[in-house]
Amino acid sequence: MTALPDSFLRLPIAHRGYHDAQSGIIENSRAAFSAAIKAGYAIELDVQLSADGHAMVFHDYEMSRLTEQSGATRTRTRDELIQIGLKGCDELIPTLPEILTLIAGRVPVLIETKDQDGAMGPNVGPLEQSVANALTDYVGPVAVMSFNPHSVIALAKFAPDVARGLVTCHFGAEHWPLLNEATRSHLRTISDYERAGACFISHRFDDLSNPRIADLRAAGASIICWTIRSQKDDTEARKVADNVTFEGYAAVAAS
Repeated sequence: MTALPDSFLRLPIAHRGYHDAQSGIIENSRAAFSAAIKAGYAIELDVQLSADGHAMVFHDYEMSRLTEQSGATRTRTRDELIQIGLKGCDELIPTLPEILTLIAGRVPVLIETKDQDGAMGPNVGPLEQSVANALTDYVGPVAVMSFNPHSVIALAKFAPDVARGLVTCHFGAEHWPLLNEATRSHLRTISDYERAGACFISHRFDDLSNPRIADLRAAGASIICWTIRSQKDDTEARKVADNVTFEGYAAVAAS
């Protein structure tokens, strides 16, 4: 197990970059990552898979919220996706290698691989391999994570020296309608933590009182939480969590 670099616990983590749509700085864009670097924040970003096996920096499985296109991101090739504009700005969908070149180790970067089949199942591999390939020569603090434990286990295979964690929450049916109760119950217990060789979790803010979180922390896990949207919630979250993933306000590093 590779330990999480200390910088991930010192610098607040800008959720999808330090974005502000009203100012034309869109989530998971070059501008959002540049703004985070300028402010001295760590960066969280998401990757989806292109049709031809490339990791693209984009949050949604479906394109219509963030672009003028529709349909699943993974039905388009890399060359098609890098020509698609993001709404609200003059940028295009970036690739992971491009964004890693932009960040260049100046701040920590936390990469979330998005589930590809909607079932949190073992249908993984191409996205994780692409992420690992992009990180081969990367120099700087980096970690990977996913809601899907199978993805984290694949990342352990392809990038064993990169710190990895699980993204976790209560997995209520209202937020996860595509998952059956058995799967949601399994994920809720975070029982794959050891099997995945994880060293941290990123847990939903409103479930930090879950006794499992205290047990993991006592066993040495680092606890990050998502997504904090006010200084008040930031202060409250840090009573349990080591660090916060935030958006919508100017977070301050813990003293």
